Amino acid sequence: MTALPGTRPPPPPPPLAGGHAGPDALRPLLDTVLDALRTGAAARRGPLPAGGPDTTTARVRAALGDVLPAHGTGDHEALRTLVHALAAGAADPADPLCAAHLHCPPLAVAAAADLAANALNPSLDSWDQAPAASAVEALLTRALAAEFHPRGPDPDALVTTGGTESNQLALLLARERHGPALTVLHGANAHHSVPRAAWLLGLPPAMSVPTPTGTLHPADLAEALATTTGPVLVTATAGTTDAGLIDPLPEIADLCDRRDDAELHIDAAYGGLLTLSPRHRPKLAGLDRARSLTVDLHKLGWQPVAAGLLTVPDAALLAPLAHQADYLNATDDTEAGLPDLLGRSLRTTRRPDALKIAATLRSLGRDGLVHLIDRTCALAQDLARLLDAHPGFELHAPPTISTVLFRPARADDEQLATLRRTLLHEGRAVLGRARADGRLWLKATLLNPHTTARDLDTLVALLEGSTR
Repeated sequence: MTALPGTRPPPPPPPLAGGHAGPDALRPLLDTVLDALRTGAAARRGPLPAGGPDTTTARVRAALGDVLPAHGTGDHEALRTLVHALAAGAADPADPLCAAHLHCPPLAVAAAADLAANALNPSLDSWDQAPAASAVEALLTRALAAEFHPRGPDPDALVTTGGTESNQLALLLARERHGPALTVLHGANAHHSVPRAAWLLGLPPAMSVPTPTGTLHPADLAEALATTTGPVLVTATAGTTDAGLIDPLPEIADLCDRRDDAELHIDAAYGGLLTLSPRHRPKLAGLDRARSLTVDLHKLGWQPVAAGLLTVPDAALLAPLAHQADYLNATDDTEAGLPDLLGRSLRTTRRPDALKIAATLRSLGRDGLVHLIDRTCALAQDLARLLDAHPGFELHAPPTISTVLFRPARADDEQLATLRRTLLHEGRAVLGRARADGRLWLKATLLNPHTTARDLDTLVALLEGSTR
């Protein structure tokens, strides 16, 4: 662009992340980001920032300043300031005392692969925007679907943003097979996204079956099925968010098989990857009998958000998602051999989230990933034994996956809730809460394979000191 007489020439446009010059432009910026991550974590000095929401918001406001300043501060200053503020104010799942939720610390190899995806920015809504990325996704989804549906005629999977989207897609596909009168039956232990998806899709209100023991009892489900007319989608859970419990999948599948108009969807967002582990696979007996299956690799798969799957035993079950937009998948282009990607999601623009998963699987291999799964589950068993042997704590039950429910022996529900919030406010520990057997429990969800026995001792000692 030519400058007007008497004026300064406009500055050159800022560098791009892609293209031949992209790597050289990114390299010094990455150094700035990594330094800011380090200084931010040092400033935080714990699993999350001390001071509570108001203090954190004030710090972020001070760092952010004018959101849209008249003049920019430059790449390095912007990154240094905001990445430091983000890290200093983070609840860091890589800290062993950050163990509240199904919020895993991502593997470095997965985060690095995600950087490449961000730099190249392919969008998986048409082949001409994502030639290689679409091939990676197609190969990955079929390979992983075959792990979950080994007897399926043509297993396939869709990449989703997580369990909520996967569950919604499962209900949508079932509605398209059976019509708008489809009844969704789920246990009271099911993820909240299941009844919400029924509402979003205009289905009859989902029916909840009580789960007083934490899992869906076959006799209670049989009774509910006996009083339900018309087509039914039964949703079982393999890894509840509260306690990591797994419904009796074979018995539930048997009940569904007794009706021509009943299908089974299993929400295995948490527990699905246990199927890779010879040690833990028996817990998921019956998983392969589902018509659809939700799995999240940003839980027990150590991926950056988002990394979800909806798997099916037969790719033909995905046909209702087919969609045509001439500018993305013109009929003559598809007939000429260009892959049609638009029916692979309800979203149009989609990130290549398959890349980080593929990089992780190639890096670790099956045995490496299984080692992480087994180690993490063993850590939960260690914590449970530690708490069970301690006179100051009550253990709810041995963990099924990696979630441990417990409570101080002499605390009532109000005191327990206050204790949890105090630890959050002081930035000393991040623990969840769950209600079981009519009482409130603290919840430790262990997803950090770097956690050590000493870290578990530290957590117990911290809680012991806080309850005196």
